[in-house]
Amino acid sequence: MSNPNSTASVIGRLANDPRVFENKDGSKKVMLTAFVERSYPDSQGNRISDALPFEAFVRAKTQGTGPFAHAHKGDLVSLSYEPRLNRYTKNGAEVFEVRLEIQGISFLESRTTTQARLTGRVIRAEAENQNLQARASAPAATAGAAAARASAVDEQRPFG
Repeated sequence: MSNPNSTASVIGRLANDPRVFENKDGSKKVMLTAFVERSYPDSQGNRISDALPFEAFVRAKTQGTGPFAHAHKGDLVSLSYEPRLNRYTKNGAEVFEVRLEIQGISFLESRTTTQARLTGRVIRAEAENQNLQARASAPAATAGAAAARASAVDEQRPFG
C-alpha cells in the first residue's frame, strides 16, 4: 500500500474518453483528462475548471481495461491519485515531469445516466455523419451531370 500522506482525490468530469496504450508486457497505460472545479469563484462569480491529465496502469492479467472500460466523456468521477515525479534526460537537459497516477476511480452517477449521455453522443455523431455524407454526395451528383453533358458534346465532335 502506498503512503496515505502522499495521495489525493478530486471530483470532476472526464474531458474525453480514456485513451489506452498497450505495453510490451501486456499491461496497459490509460490516459484521461478530467475537468476539476476550483474551490473558489473568479471575480465575476464564475467557477473555473482546470483540465488535469491523469494516467493509470492496468496489469496484464486484468481483462480489458478494468474499470476504465466503463468511463466515457462527460462522466462525473472521483479519482484518487498519487503524484509522481518522472526524471529523465532529453537532448542533454534534465527534465522533471509531474504525473498524476490514478490509484482508484469511482463513478458518481448512475449507469442509466451515463448510458443516456453515451447514447446521445452516438445519435449526434450518426446525424453528423449522415449530414456530411449528404453534403459530399451533392457535389458528386452535380459533377456527374456535368461530365455527362461534356460527354455528349464530345460525341458530336468528329475528332474530339
